Amino acid sequence: MKALVFEAPEKPVIVDTAMPDLSPNEVLVRTRAVGICHSDYELLAGRYIIPISYPVTPGHEWSGEIVEVGRNVTGYRKGDRVVGECVVRTPERLHHFGFSMSGADREFFAVNPEWLHKLPEAVDDKKAALIEPFTCGFYAVLRSGGTNASETVVVSGGGTIGLVSAAAAIGMGARVIVVDPLASRRDVAIRLGADVAIDPSDGGAAEKIRELTDGKGADLVVEASGHDASLAAAFDYAREDGRMSMVGINIGRKVPVELGQIQMKNLTVRGCIGSPGVWPAAIRFLEKTGLDLSPIQTHDFALTDAVQAFAFGQDPTKSIKITLLNG
Repeated sequence: MKALVFEAPEKPVIVDTAMPDLSPNEVLVRTRAVGICHSDYELLAGRYIIPISYPVTPGHEWSGEIVEVGRNVTGYRKGDRVVGECVVRTPERLHHFGFSMSGADREFFAVNPEWLHKLPEAVDDKKAALIEPFTCGFYAVLRSGGTNASETVVVSGGGTIGLVSAAAAIGMGARVIVVDPLASRRDVAIRLGADVAIDPSDGGAAEKIRELTDGKGADLVVEASGHDASLAAAFDYAREDGRMSMVGINIGRKVPVELGQIQMKNLTVRGCIGSPGVWPAAIRFLEKTGLDLSPIQTHDFALTDAVQAFAFGQDPTKSIKITLLNG
């Protein structure tokens, strides 16, 4: 079978490899769709938030179909369509699937069924590859108390995590403003249902947000870009007694921020990473609300063309979410 392997930092290759062995406690999954995440580029560059080693197969935003079931497995059968969590536990340690252990950028893989969730019929294979990032955005909003139709939510950053965070807030009924310098991302935000999309390039985003909120600012700010300037500006977007959810990853950098605003505005600031404990709720939320996340998926490549896909995605202005498809 074919697999994408990061042999070393900046060395992605497609290889022929043997079919995985299946233990009695595992299921064999045929990959259907895998999203390329910004974190995959961090892995390719030799950086990640936990220790990593090479070679490794990436791929943590995936959907697939069970094609074989180990004899000790219950609750799953051949033909079940599934997605899987990223942070998983093995007898040895806690792993990040697709980072500290090989992931789904291969035609088939064996996996512990405890890490899986069945897909609703209404969600097709390609859209299902967005469930993993959606759970992160859903968690980012929930961790700061959730939201509702009485609130204004500002999302700083219109990449995948920003857009799925916006979608979660939209699904909860909030008025949503997305801030991003790229017109293509602002357009997708509006297509998802955001009320307003602001270009911060002129430095006037905070003033525009206050104008849109009767001078108050946002009830909840989700900082999803991880960029230095955006992190600093996000504090200006929040109202007094507002909440902030910091989900954008900023690895190893120091950012000058006016921290006095936390005190003077009486802000509640929460960091969040991943999506612990919310997968079933997030999947039900997507099913019940009917949110269409497909505008985020801007480009498709065959799984066997993954090296070219990663090269194309190096320029963030060309795409939002690249999806690798396997038959």
